[in-house]
Amino acid sequence: MTTEALLWTTLLLPLAGVVLNIAVGRSLSRRAVGWLASGAVGAAFLVGLVAVGRLLALPAEERVYLTPPLYTWAVAGGFEVPVQLLFDQLSALMVLVVTGVGFLIHVYSIGYMAGEPADYDFRRYFVYLNLFIFSMLLLVLGANFVLLYVGWELVGLCSYLLISFWYTDPQNAAAGRKAFVVNRVGDFAFALGIFLIWSVFGSVVYQDVFEAAHSVAPAVLTAITLLLFVGCTGKSAQLPLYVWLPDAMAGPTPVSALIHAATMVTAGVYLIARASPLFDAATTTSAVVAWVGVLTALFAATIALVQVDIKRMLAYSTISQLGYMFLGVGVGAYTAAIFHLLTHAFFKALLFLGAGSVMHAMEHGAHHTGEHVNPQDMRLMGGLWSRARWTGMTFLVGAAALAGLPLTSGFFSKDEILAGAFLSGRTLLYGVGALTALLTAFYSFRQFFLVFAGEPRSEAARHAEESPPVMLVPLGVLAVLALGAGLVLGWPPEQGLIHGWLEPAFEVAPKAEGAANPLTLLLVSSVIALAGAGLAYLAYVQRTIDVVALSARFQPLYRLLWNKYYVDELYGLLFVRPFFALARFLADVVDKLVIDGAVNGVATVTAGVHALARRLQTGYVRAYALSMVLGALLVLAYLTYLAQ
Repeated sequence: MTTEALLWTTLLLPLAGVVLNIAVGRSLSRRAVGWLASGAVGAAFLVGLVAVGRLLALPAEERVYLTPPLYTWAVAGGFEVPVQLLFDQLSALMVLVVTGVGFLIHVYSIGYMAGEPADYDFRRYFVYLNLFIFSMLLLVLGANFVLLYVGWELVGLCSYLLISFWYTDPQNAAAGRKAFVVNRVGDFAFALGIFLIWSVFGSVVYQDVFEAAHSVAPAVLTAITLLLFVGCTGKSAQLPLYVWLPDAMAGPTPVSALIHAATMVTAGVYLIARASPLFDAATTTSAVVAWVGVLTALFAATIALVQVDIKRMLAYSTISQLGYMFLGVGVGAYTAAIFHLLTHAFFKALLFLGAGSVMHAMEHGAHHTGEHVNPQDMRLMGGLWSRARWTGMTFLVGAAALAGLPLTSGFFSKDEILAGAFLSGRTLLYGVGALTALLTAFYSFRQFFLVFAGEPRSEAARHAEESPPVMLVPLGVLAVLALGAGLVLGWPPEQGLIHGWLEPAFEVAPKAEGAANPLTLLLVSSVIALAGAGLAYLAYVQRTIDVVALSARFQPLYRLLWNKYYVDELYGLLFVRPFFALARFLADVVDKLVIDGAVNGVATVTAGVHALARRLQTGYVRAYALSMVLGALLVLAYLTYLAQ
């Protein structure tokens, strides 16, 4: 099979899963539906591996394959969009992440969604999941900005469908709408950026645009890249368009894992990495990207400190970790940012699926005891280590990787981003990132200790049961990756396998003179991570730090964090309420009084005229004769008046 055929097969296999489950899924059992969808993604992963093997056979500087155009789409004058795929080091890595992690999430979903009451909803879930994978593959394999945008919009559609999957619940439906509307803001800016790219470069094909980037005025490149970045802030949940992601927890937990780990939220990081020639030439935008990223990381980490919902805490953690990735691409450390994207896919998918396993265990305990509890409230958990040991061990690995404990995957990738900031001379960015790392380690182990340590704090936790093997096996695979991928791919620092693979795709950012040794920064990161984990242990296991007393002492700050800085309330005041007020005005005044009033007014006048005319039609000949005489007299009087 040719490389071209391999790439199109990789892209179309998940779409084939969509078509087959729609066509014949009604006649299949639930497990067959789930394994059909999972098999389509697993096959795409295997075919993608073969395609990556073809790339490995080429010299590093030649690892770029552009398929011939399948056909030319959207021809309008000089505007053309060739439908072709680009396969290089960056897109190859993204393909393996999307299909590999996506396959594990599909398999996990077979067990997680087994309790779904309706066969239709079970099949619908896997159709949406396969469509999500296809959309993300189109996004990362498309060879031009328009194909990327098509995939970009499709993943937005799939996120809406999956977040509001249980649409009969008004809260779930509202969460899906919120994600859809907020992303439209960023997507509108992204579309404007593509229009500007076409007007400046005369093409939307990556190769054409990037080759001409250095010949364009910096101000124009700044405008283009800022528009693209606004799109990224929506899709990848950065300030100020992050507000949709915490509410995305309304969907099934595997959906949260897929959105947060392998697909939608990484799209913005991928876009900036793909368009790195434009961002490298627009230094102002790169600075904006770095600062928005690091401030988002700190902002979300502070909110995560006080969350009690097991999934919502992970959602704010995702926002924070995405901030690290934007910090990386903002300071030119593209390889480090994509490395963290890779490791984050492993440990965040592990944590979300682990959270789903915890909720599954709590629901079983609640069913056994008849207790009505919120299975996502960590205040009702505790002691689950003895009831769900496998889930606990894998969750511990995910928490350690998120915290950046030494030798875990998150340790290597996060440290490289911080080192990139420090070695490029942005010491203030490094300081904010290091503080965020301390908070991350604290809230990661706070979550683990609240869920698994101590005594059960509810009857549901006391009678919790471990999840079935179909859910536990993906956890084990992800735990191995979250634990070992960093050491295998990232050691030694700045020289590991991931660097040899990705660096030929990017221009290496210059380092400041006399910068510190990367190993020294690695040691500092180790101390920060261990300190954060230690503080969590003292607070939630040893109880030598009284968190209740601290929250009471700093009540205003605690209330501010608990209410998430009142950003949702502020957006509601500035945007949502005025919008609804405008909608009510249009409905009650414009629609009823102006539009309906005009239509009804015309009808009323017409009816009045007809009523008057009907009165004149009496049917009496003498009345008609009298009318004619009166009319003749009026005409005669008028003529007499004119004659005078």
